[in-house]
Amino acid sequence: MAENGKVSKLSVGEKSVQMPILEGTLGPDVVDVRKLYGDAGVFTFDPGFTSTASCQSKITYIDGDEGVLLHRGYPIEELARHSDFEEVSYLLLYGELPNKEQRANFVRGITYHTMVHEQLREFFRGFRRDAHPMAVMCGVVGALSAFYHDSTDINDPHQRMVASYRLVAKMPTIAAMAYKYSAGQPFVYPRNDLNYAENFLHMMFAVPAEPYTPNPILARAMDRIFTLHADHEQNASTSTVRLAGSSGANPFACIAAGIACLWGPAHGGANEAVLLMLEEIGSKDRVAEYVKKAKNKDDPFRLMGFGHRVYKNYDPRAKVMQETCHEVLGALGKQDDPLLELAMELERIALEDDYFVEKKLYPNVDFYSGIILRAMGFPTSMFTVLFAVARTVGWVAQWNEMIEDPMQKIGRPRQLYMGAPQRAYVPIEDRK
Repeated sequence: MAENGKVSKLSVGEKSVQMPILEGTLGPDVVDVRKLYGDAGVFTFDPGFTSTASCQSKITYIDGDEGVLLHRGYPIEELARHSDFEEVSYLLLYGELPNKEQRANFVRGITYHTMVHEQLREFFRGFRRDAHPMAVMCGVVGALSAFYHDSTDINDPHQRMVASYRLVAKMPTIAAMAYKYSAGQPFVYPRNDLNYAENFLHMMFAVPAEPYTPNPILARAMDRIFTLHADHEQNASTSTVRLAGSSGANPFACIAAGIACLWGPAHGGANEAVLLMLEEIGSKDRVAEYVKKAKNKDDPFRLMGFGHRVYKNYDPRAKVMQETCHEVLGALGKQDDPLLELAMELERIALEDDYFVEKKLYPNVDFYSGIILRAMGFPTSMFTVLFAVARTVGWVAQWNEMIEDPMQKIGRPRQLYMGAPQRAYVPIEDRK
């Protein structure tokens, strides 16, 4: 960021405060309020921090009004169509697309870190069989610091690199183990001859009794889902990772904190909510009825998977996910699935209905990803887990950037206190 010579002037009582205006490479300018309390004795009030820049970053840029998402300057549509998750992971971590040698070394490094410590198999047995996979993910990822002591020193660049590779590599293995445990099936070890997405599908759906060959169309769809969810700027879970990391916590604890935040239905659970909504609607002939309910402000029903808090235009990820959705349904021959037919009818109405078009309530990435994952055979309880697998590389990249930022400080938001003023303690015998 750089000062552009502009200042913002604020009058607070009899005081007049001047604050520098900073500008980034893209996006709106930012008012630097760091000295506001010292100069004027007041804080800013911004619930949800929706108008506050908590950090400077070079990783991801979003323009919600124009429907733009860039990773290190590259549009997400181009990365999803022409690259793959392993290459995008390298881009997020290192800032540039790799050449052939760099890519080969990176893929090899990730591939040979996919195994988890064998004692983790025993750790899983401490969970109930019906435990939610996200609960398992929180516990297991947080416990990794107890298994990998040699990569918890955040002040050592080499240890940070090793921890980064381990997290990106082991997250699919842990996620698949969480699923296998809940299904009562044996864990499946990773295979070094498969790429990232193929290996995950293998660990999820293979069984020892018969050979498993990943479907290339499904593997490509899985890769795109990972790519489209790899990072999304300073969202709730990413901010959680940065906040946890600002205290000096080890990387495994920070990523576990991100997973816990992602579990919330307002964040990572949106694609699961889409499937629940479709099941509530029930059949294609009831779509018009529910669309009418969605337009009624007094009706509690809401269409899930439409619109986005950040994107006030079409979600750029949704365009690619829509194409992938139809590819997957075609490959699996599931165009006649009643629930998926219902979803496609809902999509058609939303893209044509004046109410949705005027309000720019387009289908978002969660709408399509939920349909794809259901068609591929993933239970809805695993949807947010897959989000966590994909987002780990973004969290790790943001965490590394935060550690190396000389302006980084421990997070300490302020508050507008609305409680009782100071008062004297009343002995219990005198209380009414």
